[in-house]
Amino acid sequence: MSSSQSTAVAEPTSVFAIEENGINVIAESERKGTPRSLFWPWFAANISVLSVAYGSYVLGYGVSFWQATIASILGVVVSFLLVGAVSLAGKRGSAPTMVLSRAVFGVKGNGLPGVVSWILLVGWETVLVILATLATATVIQVLWPNSNDNLVKIVAFVIVILIIVAAGVIGFDFIMKIQTWLTVICAVVTVGYLILTANHIDFSAIGQVSGGSWQSVVGATVMVATALGLGWVNSAADYSRYLPRNASSKGVVWWTTFGSSLGPIILIIFGLLLVASQPGGASSELGGAIGMDAIGALATILPTWYLIPFILVAVGALVSGAVLDIYSSGLTLLTIGLPVKRWVGSLIDGVIMFIGTIAVVWFASDFVGPFMAFLAFVGVPISAWVGIFLGDMALRRKDYDDKALYDPKGRYGAVNWVAVIGMAVLTVIGWGLTLLSTPIPWLEWLGFLYGPLHLDADVWGYSGLGILIAIVLGFFVPLLYRKRIRTQES
Repeated sequence: MSSSQSTAVAEPTSVFAIEENGINVIAESERKGTPRSLFWPWFAANISVLSVAYGSYVLGYGVSFWQATIASILGVVVSFLLVGAVSLAGKRGSAPTMVLSRAVFGVKGNGLPGVVSWILLVGWETVLVILATLATATVIQVLWPNSNDNLVKIVAFVIVILIIVAAGVIGFDFIMKIQTWLTVICAVVTVGYLILTANHIDFSAIGQVSGGSWQSVVGATVMVATALGLGWVNSAADYSRYLPRNASSKGVVWWTTFGSSLGPIILIIFGLLLVASQPGGASSELGGAIGMDAIGALATILPTWYLIPFILVAVGALVSGAVLDIYSSGLTLLTIGLPVKRWVGSLIDGVIMFIGTIAVVWFASDFVGPFMAFLAFVGVPISAWVGIFLGDMALRRKDYDDKALYDPKGRYGAVNWVAVIGMAVLTVIGWGLTLLSTPIPWLEWLGFLYGPLHLDADVWGYSGLGILIAIVLGFFVPLLYRKRIRTQES
């Protein structure tokens, strides 16, 4: 990667003009805004009614309502605190997250976390488009029972994917603009949803949900963290990089964490109340429907007159999250070394998202199984990465060297083998301690360490132990190359 790519690019003046900035460091003249401005994109991306469905997923761990509530709050706040912490790197380096990761793994060694990050982002883009397509089709079938199901799905799919790809191609200013509007609209209509469906809550039934083991609570906490904050850590700095370097560090962490956490906490707790009120809880008819089509199932308990505004905003929230993902995944492709402009990278990811959505919507028989498998499989290596990245950042006393981030011969070097090997080893250990609640044929090898370590898989297998170990041990890996950091900063 040549050092020329660190050169700042002049930014277009119109929000509709295609952003020319790629993985370059943002020029001082282009840095703008305050930490408070981070509230809007993060709130809009996480206000999705999908979080209500997580209430069903959490109760599926066999925990009580109160255990599920504690697990959900911890999972949301702790995971988004990680996002807030990674956002600090954007302010300190004014470059995308995975470019800043080169300071940790080396300019070329960063290819390993770069590929993992790209898979995670493209995977989430596809998940969100799948949900938007299924939800739209479900609501239209309720409103017009005789409509052609396949035609409805095709129309919904095309509209959703065009909006996402267009926003990803245009870039940062356009994204920040539409996220501000989506925040307000989504919040208003979502509050309407809570009011109109509150009559389905039965508080007497909630108290009858039996509790589970503390390992189940840990597992539910990790599931929430993996589904929310850990899905964003690898793109956190992509938006804070536009802030002035003298912006408040506490403000960056606070507004990112607060904006990201507020919506999911309220919505997951409401989902817990809703599903726990049903006979059978997560195994009820509603819980089963959520497993097949999360948002569509939640729409069916609404009055008919509210379905259209609900689905427009529900899909809008999913689109909001996918827009952030496709923007960051395009940047990540460039970071890995693809010699194209940022907007071309977003187009490439759009094509992959297109193919992936077709495969699941039209050919898969189940959604929640592959979704949970995806979270568990990719969650382990990204957890190892964020642990190492934050441990490295905690040891650094100075801002990142702009030019060295793009030069394998610079102070960060080509490969930091300690970090690369550390991430690989922790990923293998994490996978060895991870089991899936829904068996997936190509992932049957997960959990291979339970036998050799004589651990009870029934007790620990679904507790998220692999992800926890990857994050915690990852944080201490940089201590093994502390002298390297001091040499770089001298």
